[in-house]
This record gives sequence, C-alpha cells and structure tokens, in this order.
Amino acid sequence: MTVGRSRCRMRAATAAQPLRFRPRTALLLAATSLFGVAAFAWPLVVSASASANTAHSGDAPWILLALLPLVLAILVGEMADGALDAKAIAMLGVLAACGSVLRLASPGVAGFEPTFFLLIPAGRVLGRGFGFVLGAVTLFASAMLTGGVGPWLPFQMFGAAWMGFGAGSLPSCRGRREIGLLVAYTAFAALAYGALLNFWFWPFELGGQTRISFVPSAGVLTNLRHFVTFDLTTSLGFDIPRAVINGLLVAVLGPAVLATLRRSARRAAFDAPVMFGSTTGASSQLLEP
Repeated sequence: MTVGRSRCRMRAATAAQPLRFRPRTALLLAATSLFGVAAFAWPLVVSASASANTAHSGDAPWILLALLPLVLAILVGEMADGALDAKAIAMLGVLAACGSVLRLASPGVAGFEPTFFLLIPAGRVLGRGFGFVLGAVTLFASAMLTGGVGPWLPFQMFGAAWMGFGAGSLPSCRGRREIGLLVAYTAFAALAYGALLNFWFWPFELGGQTRISFVPSAGVLTNLRHFVTFDLTTSLGFDIPRAVINGLLVAVLGPAVLATLRRSARRAAFDAPVMFGSTTGASSQLLEP
C-alpha cells in the first residue's frame, strides 16, 4: 500500500507539465514578454513633439503580426524538442475552445468575463509555459468567434498570456491553501489585466492637458501618475466585478476543475515516452490453427 501511494504521488508530481520550461522555451517566452512590455509602454518614451493621437494609432496590426509567429515558434520549438506531443496540442485546443465558449457566453457588461476562471487553474496545473500559450491562443480564438478583432486584440492576448504564466509560477501547495492562493491571485490578476487593457488606449483616448491625460512632453513618472488616476476613476466599475466573479468561480468550482485537469494530465502521461512493442508473437498466435 505504501509503495502504491508513493507511486501515485510521484505521478501526480511529474505528469502535469506538457510544456516544460526548456532553455529554448524560456528564451522565446522572455523575448515575447519583452516585446509585449515594449508594445504597451513605448508611448511613455515618445518625443516631446509627438502628438498623443500617434500613440498606438497604427501599430496594433503589426504587433499582432509579430505576436502570432512568436507564439507559434514556442509551440514548434517544443514539438521539435519532443517536449510537446499530440496529446498536449489536443489539450491546448480543448481548453482554448472552452475558454472561447465562456467568452462567447459573456455579455461583457459590468466586468462579467468568466474566461479567466478556466485559464488560471489550467496554468496552475499544466505549467507556466502552457499557461502563457493558452492565454494568448484563447483570446485569439475567442476574438475570431465573437468578431472582436480590433487594435485591442494583441494587448488582450499579452494580458491573458501573462495571467496564465503567473498562475503556473505560484508556489506549491494543496487543499484549501491552494484554493485560497488561487482566489487571491485571480482577484489580483483580474485587476492587473484591467489596468493593462486601459494602458493600451489611454495615451490617445483623452485630449488636452487634464490630470488624467497622456502628455507627450511630460516625464514618465508624471504620465504614470496620470494613468493611475485615470484607471482608478474610470475602470474600477469593470475591474472589481471581474475580479469578484472570477474569484468566486475559482472558489466554488476550482477544486473540481483542478482535480479534472490533474487526472487528465496523469492519464495523458505527457512525459512518458512512446514505446512500440513487437507484435510478432501475437501475429504468430493468430496464424496458428
């Protein structure tokens, strides 16, 4: 009985990482994240003579065109190294489809966006690399389904990808502590996601020299102070409900989702090499009279 239990623990500890953090994966994820930070933050360092309306006015399609090959490169690189197999690709597709359906069913009113409820447990169980790719793919697929393709899409993909990455980076714990940790992280991540999505359009949203406007001639700290004021005064009505709803979903349904994902990962046996046994004996037995 003790041996059986130890084996179960070993399988539970090693089975659920379809997209491991290999050096190539780490490099590609770091390059993608740095690109995302630059895409969000470059309006803060534009020249003083630039107009606020030039910030992100025409770069979003190019950001999306650069982001998609980076995400694809992560998947192709892992497939080439043998770290990502058909089972992991299938699980990625199923989870992205489920997340897209959750977003399709969401009216997007008052922050009701349950999409992240599934992303965070998946990143927790299947790893930060998988969570990063799943976040980006889910937002892209849901945009295709809902017709929500616009200049905001690459920034939504970055935000969801970082959310899934963070879920996979949380410290190890189980039981009630794990659920409490995931609920707290979900609330924080939902608020951070809202702030990020505000940041992509804020530089050119408001004109004039108000206390919440982007001012190209001002310094970085001044503009950040303006942005914090803008976020607190315009966005909390959407961000707080998003944080509360997704946190409640994780608290109520999280244990069942985590158990299902872990059981699926164990059965998929992502780390197990494929072995082909000889069928000569079986064939000869079939041919015997």
